[in-house]
Amino acid sequence: MSTVAAGQRPSPLTLSRKRERESTPPLPLAGEGWGEGRRTATAEPRWVQWTLIALALGFMTLFLFIPLATVFAEAFKKGWQVYLTAITEPDALAAIKLTLIAAAISVPLNLVFGLAAAWAIAKFDFRGKQLLLTLIDLPFSVSPVIAGLIYVLVFGLQGWFGEWLREHDLKIIFAVPGIVLATVFVTFPFVARELIPLMQAQGIEQEEAARVLGAGGWQILRRVTLPNVQWALLYGVILCNARAMGEFGAVSVVSGHIRGQTNTMPLHIEIAYNEYQFAAAFAVASLLAALALVTLALKYLVERRLQQEKRGIPQVDPALAVNLNPRGGRAGLARTRGHS
Repeated sequence: MSTVAAGQRPSPLTLSRKRERESTPPLPLAGEGWGEGRRTATAEPRWVQWTLIALALGFMTLFLFIPLATVFAEAFKKGWQVYLTAITEPDALAAIKLTLIAAAISVPLNLVFGLAAAWAIAKFDFRGKQLLLTLIDLPFSVSPVIAGLIYVLVFGLQGWFGEWLREHDLKIIFAVPGIVLATVFVTFPFVARELIPLMQAQGIEQEEAARVLGAGGWQILRRVTLPNVQWALLYGVILCNARAMGEFGAVSVVSGHIRGQTNTMPLHIEIAYNEYQFAAAFAVASLLAALALVTLALKYLVERRLQQEKRGIPQVDPALAVNLNPRGGRAGLARTRGHS
């Protein structure tokens, strides 16, 4: 239709379109560049890039590297003997012991809760699902000090259960149970929040395949679900443990600051610093800083492994499905394939 008949003069509209086609460069194919010397949307001059890098490094040096180096410099300022004396005195050892106890109790509890909550949210539909997600995020939105005050109002001597606890000679506030409760509250979102997105991305196909082949609930959890989320689970445990050992606000409210009994490492550091015992304060602070560095190293390694696994959703392994049902064996697999 666009061909001009012989001897017929083309119309001005046809000539205009022809000139437009000849003057417009062809679009590049997929994988080809968009022209030499053409500036992309994210390209910036070299001086702008170096300026931004310098600002970022300067900010990190001023607010991260220098304070971290100062902690270790002050801790070892008076020598190894003073350092060892500061971290081995009875109050410091009691604070370290209590911190480890609180972390050893709260981390496994949050591991179990986080795994159960993530499995329920990612694999099932039920009423109150959005409410459960909101409650999991509650410690992120509530100040730790407010959380500590809540426990005081509930379990304190003037609280809801205060009279009953006093009659039965049970003590929660200003004791180890209160510290454990406060630590559990501020740390329980970490494991669940790491597992939920990964489980939702993986879907339920593998669990359904295992169920069809005769696997039980515990078998599915142990041999299908856990292997697929093991690195995300470890990542959440690392973050949970770091927060448990470094928690200050909620623990400060419920501890009572009793020396040698209810002081954790952060509280011991605060008391030593306020009493001008700088060597003792920075010595214990260096232990927490070392813990933070180890946590960052583990976090980096686990995060790399987790990113490798997130590149693709794992596929159903028929060999694994057969092993899930040793009684049904290959016959069950053959039946499944026959129906497919």
